[in-house]
Amino acid sequence: MCAQQLSPEGLPLFLHVSGRQDNTQTRISYSASTTPFAGFGSPAEVLAQLTGLLQGGGAVSADSYKVARGKSVVDIVKGDLETLERFDMSGADKRKLTAWKELLHELTPVLRNGCSQDILTQLGLTGRPLDAPDPPSADISVKIGSSDLDWADLCSNVAVLSALCDYNRVIWLKYPGNYVFNGLGIDAEVDNLNHRINGSGLGGECWPNVNRELLTIDRYYAEKFAHLVGQLDAIEEGDVTLLDNSATVWFHESSDGGAFNLNNMPILQAGGCGGYFKTGGAVNVDDGSSNLHRGNSEAPCIDPGSIPFDDIKITGTPREFANAPINKYYCSLMNAIGVKAGADGFPAVGGTELVTHYGMYDRTEDFVSGGALPPAINDPGEFEELRA
Repeated sequence: MCAQQLSPEGLPLFLHVSGRQDNTQTRISYSASTTPFAGFGSPAEVLAQLTGLLQGGGAVSADSYKVARGKSVVDIVKGDLETLERFDMSGADKRKLTAWKELLHELTPVLRNGCSQDILTQLGLTGRPLDAPDPPSADISVKIGSSDLDWADLCSNVAVLSALCDYNRVIWLKYPGNYVFNGLGIDAEVDNLNHRINGSGLGGECWPNVNRELLTIDRYYAEKFAHLVGQLDAIEEGDVTLLDNSATVWFHESSDGGAFNLNNMPILQAGGCGGYFKTGGAVNVDDGSSNLHRGNSEAPCIDPGSIPFDDIKITGTPREFANAPINKYYCSLMNAIGVKAGADGFPAVGGTELVTHYGMYDRTEDFVSGGALPPAINDPGEFEELRA
């Protein structure tokens, strides 16, 4: 929905960090209702698309500097437009002027003067092969040569370049759902570890040191997110940074890989998206309390032993806690980046309203029906607690 309104050809920049597409269960982007969007498999493919946007160096004019800070053409000529609008003109001419302004808003990209060949060197995207790795012979967590970067970092840096050049305003970095991080000293597949048993079933014998291995993988993800955020924050845009003008989000497909629930799912966002969001703190959107429930994800395998099948469902956060619908967060994000909705509040191309509705259901009880119940959003709107 976001890409349909904001991105070239209505498609997001969707980059598979592993260089390969995952199975259908973990696909997150679709070009039509039942058509998965393949996306890109390597940074080299993305750079090929960016070649025409990269500019050489040179002095920057006052107006170019304004554009670099995210101002549109209409913003820059605002004073002249206001003077023109005060002229005595016919109703037809006024309508033409209004239509022209709206057209500029829709079609004028926010160009940034930092989109240059020099930034390629700064981001470490020159002098190294950028074709996709070939699993399992390559590992995205292994450093590349003498560089401090690994393959995941290179993918992040290409995403930063894409944002800087305003090549796409909807960017996904998709880490593999099924992967063996040999470079981290782990020889079990991450999805199987999420089940706690090194297998795809529910219940069974705890994998030795499973909590420690999951923590190692989560620490790796955190380091990759910190790298991405650091790169965005290192690029100045006037008196703020590219990070300040973005909403950079890290979250998983579920809050607990054993229980497969969504309640209490941690979502980490960096950047206020041009001042739209609060930053610098943790927000409990469920009930506003400062006492966030830790959940029980680590409890089943603290000691070696089996996890009874019936108990696997309660390994996450108890169902009475943290049930605020994630739909509302998506509404917050869409409104922050400028997505518009139709009269019904759902995002729609050509819409003019704020987004207040998204998805088919927003209550767990309705999801359990498997689609038998009619669509219903019971708690529309965004999370006002997140607004600056």
